[in-house]
Amino acid sequence: MTLQQRVEELTMDYGNNSKKLIGEFVLRKKGRLNEYTIRQIADETFTSKAALVRFAKSLGYGGWKEFVKEFVAEYRYQESHYSDIDPNFPFREDDTTLDIIQKMSSLQVESILDTADLLDPHTIEKAAGLLMKSNRIAVLGKNPNILLGELFQRRMLTIQKSVEVSLLGDAGLLASSLKKEDCAILISYSGNTDTCEPTSLLQILEARRVPTIAITSCGSNMLRRHADYTFSISSRERLYSKISTFATEKSIQFILDILFSACFSLSYEKNLDIKINTGRLLEYGRIATNQDIREMAAEE
Repeated sequence: MTLQQRVEELTMDYGNNSKKLIGEFVLRKKGRLNEYTIRQIADETFTSKAALVRFAKSLGYGGWKEFVKEFVAEYRYQESHYSDIDPNFPFREDDTTLDIIQKMSSLQVESILDTADLLDPHTIEKAAGLLMKSNRIAVLGKNPNILLGELFQRRMLTIQKSVEVSLLGDAGLLASSLKKEDCAILISYSGNTDTCEPTSLLQILEARRVPTIAITSCGSNMLRRHADYTFSISSRERLYSKISTFATEKSIQFILDILFSACFSLSYEKNLDIKINTGRLLEYGRIATNQDIREMAAEE
């Protein structure tokens, strides 16, 4: 979860108290936040310097200046890496169909390119090695992330590597059945909700010494702190106000595609032979079935 999203979450969790007032001010000023002194902000939010320090500490910072420095740096990074397309509302009511096509394509390309910038080749290689040596691979998460996990499952099956995807309500059972020779891929945008799956399963997985791969948002969170390998989701989407999770889903899918490709590359010729031979067998079966249908139709 980005720092901006954590601030947004803070303003949603509290009523009309100092944290909400400070959070709303931060989200309004964004890249200009460092232009204000702590005294000016306290006056404009009808709070105090101590309240601003407490606000920063609630987000894990030692003080207000440290928080402002990182918040402004994050905002400027996002501004320099993205176009003017709002990922929360990439198209508007008066946009034409052509406008929608152009804006959606730009948004998804941006999401992939930024995700690529966040990927570390060494970590990918390590994670791919873990996946290929594991007896069992489990994907844990919630929809729509599980749907993306099912696509990864299908791709891995083409190189004869089985992946298990948790069904609704059964993620705990699946996690409890894993051993240290297996591994789990946990997909969670926030990565912080210890009362909800899949983050709530970390305790089970750690007790059973199961290696873990996390796919989660940028910034510090529980999942990132506990996973063996972590990949960052690229997204500027708000937690609540948005049309859909277009950029997030594209980023997750791209990470899973990279992991599959890295696994494939570890035994390239072998996996290519498996893929081609399996394709031929399936194609032969399809042709044979179509021939049977044609013969039955001719007899009628």
